[in-house]
Amino acid sequence: MFFYPTFAPSQAHREFPIDRGLGPRVIDLLRLRSQKDAKRYLDKHQRRLDAAIDAYYQEGGGRTTVASTSKLNALFEKYKGEYPNGDEISIDGTIQLCQDLKVDPENVVLLAVAYELKSPRVGEWNKKGWVEGWSRLGCDTVDGMKDTLTRLRAKLGSDSTYFHKVYDHTFSFARTEGQRSLAIDTALAFWNLLLPTGLTGGALKHDLTGEDIDMDGEGSFGWTDEHTQWWFQFLTEKGGKGVSKDTWMMLFDFIRSIDSQLLTHDAEAAWPSAIDDFVAWARATGKVPTPEAT
Repeated sequence: MFFYPTFAPSQAHREFPIDRGLGPRVIDLLRLRSQKDAKRYLDKHQRRLDAAIDAYYQEGGGRTTVASTSKLNALFEKYKGEYPNGDEISIDGTIQLCQDLKVDPENVVLLAVAYELKSPRVGEWNKKGWVEGWSRLGCDTVDGMKDTLTRLRAKLGSDSTYFHKVYDHTFSFARTEGQRSLAIDTALAFWNLLLPTGLTGGALKHDLTGEDIDMDGEGSFGWTDEHTQWWFQFLTEKGGKGVSKDTWMMLFDFIRSIDSQLLTHDAEAAWPSAIDDFVAWARATGKVPTPEAT
């Protein structure tokens, strides 16, 4: 994200039968240096080999490319532009980079890039983060970076652990230097990028671990895009100075744990007051029923 968005074969083979029709990609997965890694992909995707292979490739599986530091340094100097003694890429340079990568500066994938390159805040890309970040990702050319963006976009949407890392980094990245909270408009803009991505791809899917609810009931489905709009409406009406780090961080857990009618919300639990107030607001406005009415 370069600018602030606007809001508007072996043991694994024996344990997991192979569909021969999947071809050589299966061999790539099962020839991982560690059988433990192959098993991890398969276990993560409920032993569905097709899903495990897709995830493996989305996360760069089979890549052996070692990025060239000299090429990355040269690219950094190119985009740094007219500041020969500086250690950051300028705004003009980031605009040019976006054009070369053929990506909109407000595309959510750039939040993943910001995490990978350890960008401290919007518009700041230092040389150390640039070289180390792209090196970890295994690319040192613009074409390689384009391919990596495709992979990161898929991973951001589908991998809950990775989404959480990018989501957490985004708070500090988006915050104005010297401020402890995010301005509400800024928080809404970044949520508007992240939440639909996680909901659509599955990274924010409802986590039923430890729940004891009627799965056939109306409250069994989790957070949806409609709930996101309710959240935005609530914060806009509520106003206030900003969104605290606690609220930002805990919303991720709330979204993954709450049912669609907010019935499983525990007001005595350690949720931020903004989340408690949101649930009360949703009930008071008739968007969801009160527990007594169910």
